[in-house]
Amino acid sequence: MTILNSMLKGFLGGIHLSENKFTENLAIEVMPAPKLVYIPLAQHAGKPAKPIVQKDDFVKIGTKIGESEGFISAPVHASISGKVLDIKQHPHPVLASAECCIIESDETEDWAAGMKEKHDYENLPKEELLSIIRDAGIVGLGGAAFPTHVKLSPPPDKPIEYLLINGCECEPRLTADHRLMLEYPIGIIEGAKLFQQILNTKHLIFCIEDNKKEAAKIFISENEEVRVLKTKYPQGAEKQLIKTVLNRTVPRGGLPMDVGCVVQNVGTCYAAFQAVKFRKPLIDRVVTVTGDGVKESKNLLIRIGTSVIDVVNFCGGFVDQPKRIIFGGPMMGISQYAEDVPIIKGTSGILVSKEVSSYEEGPCVRCGCCVDACPMGLMPTEIYKLVKNKKFLKSKDYGVLDCIECGCCAYGCPSKIPLVHYLKYGKNEVWRLSKK
Repeated sequence: MTILNSMLKGFLGGIHLSENKFTENLAIEVMPAPKLVYIPLAQHAGKPAKPIVQKDDFVKIGTKIGESEGFISAPVHASISGKVLDIKQHPHPVLASAECCIIESDETEDWAAGMKEKHDYENLPKEELLSIIRDAGIVGLGGAAFPTHVKLSPPPDKPIEYLLINGCECEPRLTADHRLMLEYPIGIIEGAKLFQQILNTKHLIFCIEDNKKEAAKIFISENEEVRVLKTKYPQGAEKQLIKTVLNRTVPRGGLPMDVGCVVQNVGTCYAAFQAVKFRKPLIDRVVTVTGDGVKESKNLLIRIGTSVIDVVNFCGGFVDQPKRIIFGGPMMGISQYAEDVPIIKGTSGILVSKEVSSYEEGPCVRCGCCVDACPMGLMPTEIYKLVKNKKFLKSKDYGVLDCIECGCCAYGCPSKIPLVHYLKYGKNEVWRLSKK
């Protein structure tokens, strides 16, 4: 079943970007295991994992090295076999610095006992499926890295009517999810059906933008319900996706479960399938490596903890000394400050630039472009002024906490005001003051 976006109301605001999906025809390559991995214990929303190995311990691929701390947390596993060199602070792609388990490979590629073996899972009860997914450290691979077992455990008073599988990948340049849908559709479908079984939901819908028509055709040929959506940024944000597909509005401060929905990324589905079928924990993921600063663009299956310099060297090295390395896409990605920063569970792309444009921030001209573009219906120009004048609690009244940091407001600003940076700063200050 296919329903085009023209038949649907769609979400407020948003922008149309040059997609620049230069790697969409490049098949996924498997990057060999590196000599060293730096595996952060904080790779997910919630509390960081607690280390359960020590310096000089020997581990195998899939050995649990960090235990989850509380319900909203996720365990962490060794992505190579070898010796634990240390557990210490190390550069982190999101947190600047975090506790990492550093492992040196013994080059044996030995797996922990019971992994990589096929298991019958068709008749497993919901509780056991959830336990397997939790113990495998599965988190949302679309970027938020929210522990998947939590998302699959709504309270009894929040029945889930719709499970939406997000294959939009609306960020320019990124093609990891696209390639995964083309190359491993059955695994994605099986993972989605596991989620459907756990949630006991009737409706399962695969949501794919119309710049990925071949992927949509594959899922349609498997008799799955598919919504082919008009390409628009940020279509892949879950609140915007729900609005487009179901015309339901997640309430301010609410969650998709409040409107009877759960959204899962295609990569998360595939990771859950591998966990349940093969007891494989989340020790690798597909990442798009591209940009004018790297010699060869690729879609790579990379071990968690691999340093970015090892990835770039596998892609032929830098064209020249890079001016910027971004983890993620050009709209929501985070610039890095170190070449040994590691790939983590939420890393969807590596963008390497040999040149960087710089702009001088001008005064707000009250044009309203940011208001028109905001997919959350906010007034970025007003919030920006409040944050700039340190009126953080007032900015909360204007909805600063509802900002999804998509960058639409800054993209269209004629004065080149880095609005999303101001709003992100405002959110952090509101949270800080709230804790006080």
